[in-house]
Amino acid sequence: MGEKTWALSLFFIFACLSHVYGNVHSYDHQLRKLQAFTAEIVHRDSISPFPSPSPARFSPSPSSPSVVTVTPSPKIYHVTSYGADPTGKLDSTQAILQAISDALEGPSNGFLMQGISNLGGAQINLEGGNYLISQPLQFPVVSRGNLMIHGGTLKASDDFPTDGYLLDLSTSSSNAPEFLFEFITLRDLLLDANFRGGGIQVINSLRTSIDNCYITHFTTNGIIAKGGHETYIRNSFLGQHITAGGDKAERNFSGTAINLMGNDNSVTDVVIFSAEIGIIVSGQANLLSGIHCYNKATGFGGTGIYLKLPGLTQTRIVDSYLDYTGIVAEDPVQLTISNTFFLGDAFVKLKSINGVVNGVNIVDNMFSGSNKGIDIIQLDQNNGPFKTIEQVVVDRNNVKGMNLKGTIGSGVVEGNGTSWTLDFNPILIFPNLIKQVQYTFFPSGNVFVNHALRNVSNNKVLVESNVQVPAKVFVMVDQGK
Repeated sequence: MGEKTWALSLFFIFACLSHVYGNVHSYDHQLRKLQAFTAEIVHRDSISPFPSPSPARFSPSPSSPSVVTVTPSPKIYHVTSYGADPTGKLDSTQAILQAISDALEGPSNGFLMQGISNLGGAQINLEGGNYLISQPLQFPVVSRGNLMIHGGTLKASDDFPTDGYLLDLSTSSSNAPEFLFEFITLRDLLLDANFRGGGIQVINSLRTSIDNCYITHFTTNGIIAKGGHETYIRNSFLGQHITAGGDKAERNFSGTAINLMGNDNSVTDVVIFSAEIGIIVSGQANLLSGIHCYNKATGFGGTGIYLKLPGLTQTRIVDSYLDYTGIVAEDPVQLTISNTFFLGDAFVKLKSINGVVNGVNIVDNMFSGSNKGIDIIQLDQNNGPFKTIEQVVVDRNNVKGMNLKGTIGSGVVEGNGTSWTLDFNPILIFPNLIKQVQYTFFPSGNVFVNHALRNVSNNKVLVESNVQVPAKVFVMVDQGK
């Protein structure tokens, strides 16, 4: 029987007794006491207690008053109830690790991928606090999924290990399953590595979501995703130093904001405002969209996006903004760069490793520079020339203050003579490579002459006629077909 029901029953008993014995004075006295007691009970019952890690709530069974049933509480683990200090003055590492452990060992309902327990959307709530962390918050058990950590700030202490990560989805076990975790969400977090390591590490996990996070003061990686599939990074901000550009110490920026060492990942609507490398990709089938990199200018040795997977790139970079820092692609095979804005003489560099470039589309981009004669597409052939060049299309880009380069070129030459030569070296990307030529010969007057394409070499096209004649010659060439 609940406390309010018991109080009302007691009130009724006293009323009956007072009526039987006719003791009006006693009745009034008892009535006042019961009214005060009842008010206290109702007041206490209206206040929700601070949720504990695993509270149990009891309610009477409708079938039997003597049987007590348990109503499961929501699986929300408040780190302060474990002793975490939200002011950031005391070390909260063990308290948060215990909350994570309890969540991972909490009730589950079935499985996601085979062997990965479904925790049902359990949440570890940081409650908007600032927490000092002295060692990586590594998940103590594996084979778990459907869990969220959200809503607070984690800062590395001055003795945090320099090779560690504040949030670590990995294991030290040598007998780990193929996939460690699935559907883990890290959201609404500020991670301050305090120049002592990295922000987030995700190893061999499936469908990890990193959303609305601010990661700073890292020295290794802001985020690293290694192995697994489908780590999605969205609506986040990363920078080694907190700046808004034009930082006097930009030459000294180091570290990598995002390191993708796996397949099928996506980075969407992310700003990288300081690091030596914005994003480095060494896995296939990744998508980068809506990226704004102004991490470290190319002139200072920085790279916005580095595609370090020669021979099988399979990467799409779309709708992005490379701000004074560019893109480097090693032996790109199946690469698309489109609808992207390159500012401040930023350019795309194709770097030869084994001399292969195949299936590359660099189209519909904007390039803006400072009239220093910088080409929008450049080749790094220090390791040897590109020898296999197939299906490469660099076209329909617009340029202001830089040199337009492409795989498709056109031109016109006019003169009175028997030969007409067009030099496409200022336009074409690859040296001594023209795979297709089309030309149109327009002689003046009503004269008809014989003419022919006589030579294509060193990116020059020669057209000759059998007699001298004033004429215009229009020529189109293609390197990529």
